[in-house]
Amino acid sequence: MAFGWRCTGVAWPGDAPQLGWSKGAERRVSVLAYGAGLGFRAVGERHCVGARGNVCPLGAVVSVRSTGARCPECARLDRAHSVAADTLLDDPRTYRVYLAWFGPGMVKVGITREERGAARLREQGAVAFTWLGRGPLMAARRTEEVLRAALGVPDRIPYARKRAVRGRLPAEQERSAEVVESYGRAAALQGRGWPESLEPLPLDVVDHAEIFGLGRSAAAKRSVSELVDGGVVAGRLVAAAGPDLHLAVGGDADGDGGGSGGVVVLDTRLITGWELAAVDPAAANDIRVPLIDIGGGGVQGGLF
Repeated sequence: MAFGWRCTGVAWPGDAPQLGWSKGAERRVSVLAYGAGLGFRAVGERHCVGARGNVCPLGAVVSVRSTGARCPECARLDRAHSVAADTLLDDPRTYRVYLAWFGPGMVKVGITREERGAARLREQGAVAFTWLGRGPLMAARRTEEVLRAALGVPDRIPYARKRAVRGRLPAEQERSAEVVESYGRAAALQGRGWPESLEPLPLDVVDHAEIFGLGRSAAAKRSVSELVDGGVVAGRLVAAAGPDLHLAVGGDADGDGGGSGGVVVLDTRLITGWELAAVDPAAANDIRVPLIDIGGGGVQGGLF
């Protein structure tokens, strides 16, 4: 089965988001820049993205609303080698424990491979974070569990919640203060639950609002709920956080909230597995895909 270029989602290896593409065994990336136009049309059906860098042997069709874009067999294979699923227990690499902040009252503790640096934090859309410690995988995992229970924080925060607050974040000083407070509570538990093999790391709050482009455009009020065959997405990139691209569309190409279009969030996990054909971003007024209000409203079919 021959396919054209299919999106593999957004990665954050540095301070700029990159869209990944695959065609069989070929790979390439597109570095995204704020202020630049972005436009594509979905072609045909959405297919499984495979697992662990391998093409899905079935070329299975997957749900247009799935954020995983994998068939059951590929999802099982991917999970079988997942640190997050606690199925990879003998990894000899060093891991780091982090404290991430996504909005007021939205803090989580997690782990990531040390060699990845802060890429995992950017991929999750963490507005601010600090490291807590470093050490072997199982020590990092144990610390993560202890701190989740002690701090009363969840193991994950839904992207819908992150989007709902992203347009009205408090000032950087307030963001930092909440991270500092949570770090202090976590550090107070050293010697009382932290494994000895985990090395504590000093407080160093990193804020991502600037590299995400947050605060430079109007708040997004709608998000794409799914793609459809022939559905077009086009606009001007004004911000990005994690897998989300914020696009100024229609009569608001500058993203300042003064036009008739507004800013729409595209969760790029919804475009993985689709064959995408390039279109002129200036064709934004021709876009028609299902949208949903970020604030909790109903689904609407509208121009985007």
